[in-house]
Formats: sequence, structure tokens, C-alpha cells
Amino acid sequence: MASQYRGVTALETHAAILDLIRSSGVVSRTELVDRSGLTGATITRIIRQLMQDGLVVETGQAESTGGKPRTLIQLNAAARAAVGISVEDLGITYVVVDLNGKVIERRTTKGSGGRRPITVTQQMAEETRLLLSGAGIDSGDLLGVGVAVKGRQDSPYRKLRADPDAAQWEQFDLEHTLGSALATSVIVDNDSICAAVGEFWIGRRPPTDNVATVYMTDGFGLGLMIRGDVYRGASGNAGQISHVLVDPDGPQCECGRHGCLNAMAGAVRIVELARGDTDLRASLRLGRTGATVRRDHEKVAAAAAREHPAARRLIDASAQHLASVLVSLTNLMDLHSIVLAGPGFAGVGEIYVDTAAEQLRRFSYVGLVHATEVTLSETGPDSAALGAASLVLRSRLGPSRS
Repeated sequence: MASQYRGVTALETHAAILDLIRSSGVVSRTELVDRSGLTGATITRIIRQLMQDGLVVETGQAESTGGKPRTLIQLNAAARAAVGISVEDLGITYVVVDLNGKVIERRTTKGSGGRRPITVTQQMAEETRLLLSGAGIDSGDLLGVGVAVKGRQDSPYRKLRADPDAAQWEQFDLEHTLGSALATSVIVDNDSICAAVGEFWIGRRPPTDNVATVYMTDGFGLGLMIRGDVYRGASGNAGQISHVLVDPDGPQCECGRHGCLNAMAGAVRIVELARGDTDLRASLRLGRTGATVRRDHEKVAAAAAREHPAARRLIDASAQHLASVLVSLTNLMDLHSIVLAGPGFAGVGEIYVDTAAEQLRRFSYVGLVHATEVTLSETGPDSAALGAASLVLRSRLGPSRS
């Protein structure tokens, strides 16, 4: 076990132990020795340095079992802070979090829809400064800024193409531009990956877990954490669950192919079918344009939660399609758990959870060996912003990973 926590350098070993403290919540030095496989002298030296750096604190003593009571250690949550930003057409969400991922300050402002990237970035820089000022965070305590956007990764250049549907964003280096404006470290990543990292960090997942986070807004995205690391694939584009084939004879997807999960079960498809139901469209007062898809999906979801028959059938069908994909994913990746996150699950998350759990119980091959837990994210609709902040925490404080 020692090899898992002993890094190539002392700094990496310190980071691995700090990550073990994070996932443990509250832990004694003796427990760190047992869990890490490192010697007591090594753990004592690392803890002493982490305390000098202000990253961990002693927090009382464990109940005595006959010998000297063990002193407990935990992260010093107030020692550092990070900013997370989620950029969407309808709104930009900002959070400031402490080392545990607890929100210190939050705000939502005008979205990026239809505006030039440089204009949006200038807005983000100014609003981030105001947010930090309101939270009372000094620049010396700020670890950096994480930004969650939809889009695909351009691996050779390590840029996130922020929106494949908006040509003006395609060649815009958001990371460099915002970082220069704020004079701080900025990390930009896909919103699904951010949500997955947030579940790992804030949920105190151990680095041995294999966890998939499904992130739903207008469509679906997937972030994979395999043994504590983000799985990105050959070009950084792993997790494109929206374009997993569900029905080759299904409706055309935005990617040009037919029967993708997004085309069969995404929010746009749900709204399209709801608008095609004359009675449902009239009773929910649904719109007729793309501009109201998110609001109309919320209306359909709320009606389904109230057990409106037509709305419930649409959500049930969407949940069944997603569940079938998750069964295949679980059989392929041998997952410990699946987390459903993002605003698309608001109000109807339990329907998706129950449907996926039932499908996994019936059809998962690895279910013969172990159960795969399906849960709703506890981070709520801000999961991408919280995940973006967690991405910073993990990159600055966690073990060195890709």
C-alpha cells in the first residue's frame, strides 16, 4: 500500500497524505500510518510540515481505548480559498469555497449567450474581483480560479473549445485571457469533468473509488474518476455520453448522426415531444423556440414530479434510455458508484436514480460481484461551479495527476 501514497518527491508524498486527510474528514496519525503504509516517523514529519503551512489543524482527541488518547487531525478549511465559475448561455454562476468545498460566497449574473468572448471574459474578471472582495479573501489566500464550460478538449494545444456551436468561442483562449485579467492561476475544463471532480473532493471520496458523474443540462455529459484520477481518453474527450448510440433509427442528433442518447432523452428532446402534445403544451404554457427550452424543461419536470401522466411518461422514457447506457458503462468500467448531477435532474432526479438502480440490478454483469450505487449529487444545481473550484483545490493540493 505504501507505493500508493509515497510520491516520487517529498512534495508529492505530502500531497497524497493531505488528500488522505481530506477523504477521511477527521483522522489520527495512527490511522494515517495504517491507511497509507508509511512509517510513523514519516507521517509525523509530514503532519508537522502541513501544520506549519497552515493546511491542517489538530481538532481534539479520539475516545480512549485504554492507552494514550489519539490526537485528531483535519483540513484547516479556512486556510485557503478557490473560486469556481460555471459559464452558460442563461447565466454565469460564481462560488468562493474553502478547502472543504464549503461555499463562502455565491452569485449568479448575466449569461454568455450571444455575446463576444472577450466581453464575457471582462465581465467574469470584474465580477470575480467583486465576489472575492465581498468574501473578504486576500490574494495571498486564493489558490486560483476554475471555470466550467461546455465543449470539447483540443488536446495538442491544451485548450478547451468552449462551445462547438459558437464559432467565435472556438479559437478563444479563455484560460489565458481570464488568468491575465485576474493575475492568478486559471483552469478551464469541461463542465462534466468539473462536476465529477467536485463529487470526488467535496464528497470526500477515497482515491481508490471508480465513480462516474452524469451531468445534465440541455444534454448529458459524463465525468469519470478512476482511482482518484480523471479519465480523459486519447484526446481529452472521454465522457461524451450524449453521443452514445441508443437507437440507429432514432431522431437526428445535433452531431448529424441518428439515435444518440441526447437526441433520444436530452432536455431538448423532452421539450420537443412535450410541445408536440397539444394538451400538455397548452396546460404547461410551453414556448415554441429554442430560447425557452431550459424553462420549458423545468415545467415538464415539475409536472412529472406532480405525477402529471403525460409529463411523467416523457421523463420515464428519458430515464429508461439513460439507464440502459449506464448499464453498459458499468459493465465496461466496473464502477463503484454513479452520481447524477446538474440542473437537468432538478425535481425529477429520484425518477432517474430509481430507474437506473433497477436497470443495474437486473442487467449489470458486475452486479453479480458487487452493487453499483446510484445517487443524486448533494451539490445541487451549482455542481459545475463547485466542481470548477474543486478542480483548483485538487490541482494545487492533491497528488500530482493528469
